[in-house]
Amino acid sequence: MTIRFALLGAGRIGKVHAKAITSNPAARLVAVADAMAPAAQAIASQYGCEVRSIEAIAAAKDIDAVVICTPTDTHADLIEQFSTAGKAIFCEKPIDLSVRRVKDCLKVVAANKTTLMVGFNRRFDPHFMAVRKAIDAGEIGEVEMVTIVSRDPGAPPIEYVKRSGGIFRDMTIHDFDMARFLLGEEIETVSAQASVLVDPAIGEAGDYDSVSVMLSTATGKHATISNSRRATYGYDQRIEVHGSVGSVAAENQRAVSIEVANARGYTRPPLYDFFMTRYTQAYANEIATFIDAIGGKAKASPSGEDGLIALALADAAVTSVKEGRAVKVSEVLG
Repeated sequence: MTIRFALLGAGRIGKVHAKAITSNPAARLVAVADAMAPAAQAIASQYGCEVRSIEAIAAAKDIDAVVICTPTDTHADLIEQFSTAGKAIFCEKPIDLSVRRVKDCLKVVAANKTTLMVGFNRRFDPHFMAVRKAIDAGEIGEVEMVTIVSRDPGAPPIEYVKRSGGIFRDMTIHDFDMARFLLGEEIETVSAQASVLVDPAIGEAGDYDSVSVMLSTATGKHATISNSRRATYGYDQRIEVHGSVGSVAAENQRAVSIEVANARGYTRPPLYDFFMTRYTQAYANEIATFIDAIGGKAKASPSGEDGLIALALADAAVTSVKEGRAVKVSEVLG
């Protein structure tokens, strides 16, 4: 069975998903929609699909599933529209910037019994998956502490910052999901610190560019997250999980994993430059899992509920910074 896809949004992440869809033999990209006609046409020309409107895609009988890569403030409305239209839905994070709006959206999804998967691609990275596998195999005993480092090579455009919902809801949200994935327990308390150290314009836009977060579970396990919008040495993506009998870690990845030693010392090739190259296999694995979920061969995970909890953690972090205190996740989720 071939799953027939439509892509909603032809920007940077849309291009990544277009590649993942068309690289999978069980998928076919039928149509693309974007408010910017040249962007949609570029993908249509590259992959041999049609440019259609959102409405035409919703009504189409030759489309089984949609991948939503449009701006965040359109996600919930599109999920509801395509849930009602009977399409399977993959949506980039977050579902919305409002916890209440996400809850309402998920009620529609549940009523329609829609297959919905949320785009936390890092769960599908082979290296991070191997860390989870080592935990599940008992190689490090009981998980006690998780450390996550996630730093971008540079800050996004200010216009993007203004619409993104802020660093916690846009960037750290991936790390919140990864912390849950690795801890194996729900997070109870969030403590966060945030500063503007990279670009004053980010602060003027009401956001931060340098943040640290500590997450705690009811049993005392905790995770620490370090985020920065500036890593001059490349796309910094590392995790370490410490357990009762050992630890497991995933190092930064490079296009070529070699080390040269000579009179000048030890040198290694540079890191991948950003998520499009660092997480290529993760995006492919993610779409493959979504296809399996549509066919009933796998669970649609991360789910809408996972998206809701990650957003609640982000909201708790925002409150923690503003009020200078640890925040219970229950305060946000209700």
